Amino acid sequence: MTLEGRVALVTGGSRGIGRAIALRLAADGAAVAVNYRSRKDEAEQVVEEITARGGRALALRADVSDPEAARELVRQTVDADGLGGLHILVNNAGIAQDGLIYDQAFEDWWEVVKVNVGGVYACTRAVAEHFMSQRDGTVVNISSIMGEGGWIGQSNYSASKGAVNAFTRAAAVELARFGIRVNAVLAGFTATDLIGGLLEKDGGRNIKRQLPFREFATPEQVAGAVSFLAGEDAAYVTGELLRVDGGWAGQLGLGRAK
Repeated sequence: MTLEGRVALVTGGSRGIGRAIALRLAADGAAVAVNYRSRKDEAEQVVEEITARGGRALALRADVSDPEAARELVRQTVDADGLGGLHILVNNAGIAQDGLIYDQAFEDWWEVVKVNVGGVYACTRAVAEHFMSQRDGTVVNISSIMGEGGWIGQSNYSASKGAVNAFTRAAAVELARFGIRVNAVLAGFTATDLIGGLLEKDGGRNIKRQLPFREFATPEQVAGAVSFLAGEDAAYVTGELLRVDGGWAGQLGLGRAK
């Protein structure tokens, strides 16, 4: 129970990696605000699962790419009965909308950047005053190895995650004097709905052959890295981009010798 007495806000916490993070932080002792934009039932299921195990949680709706909504989300979390403040922000909410550069509409390209980068900025800015006043707070941004490379049809997603990585480093330097840590987890290919399009052809077998472990990450493995960065064992870690990719980014080329 390394997070006992801490309160966490997890954006996009109703499913996938966000759901796994909310459950892991709760299992480690934190009270959790589970943010959602449109999947109320799924967010409430996460809350029910946490409370059934003796934890504390509540579901809060907000579109985190809207600065006003992000500020209200933070206010509701801090003021919520039964939680007790706010100490950890996990910026997980994000979308993917693949398309080739030459034929994807600007609006579709920009929507991914608006949500993936705008949401991280809006929520971090919204929580900054509270964290600064208590001189205590941790921000963990959920990024991707795509922010350090590229993939056909994902120029918007790669650009957004590259921006999140740069923002993480800059925010870490800016906020360190207030006792606030800012880090990012760079998820590799993770078994969630977000990569569904990559699995349509062969169930992901071709991609798995290019991974040293020959398997996708699980949301729970990503959540474990988040819990570490949120806890006291990482008290002197800030500005870090922690890959959870099974060694994919460390390869010289793709695949491995036969």
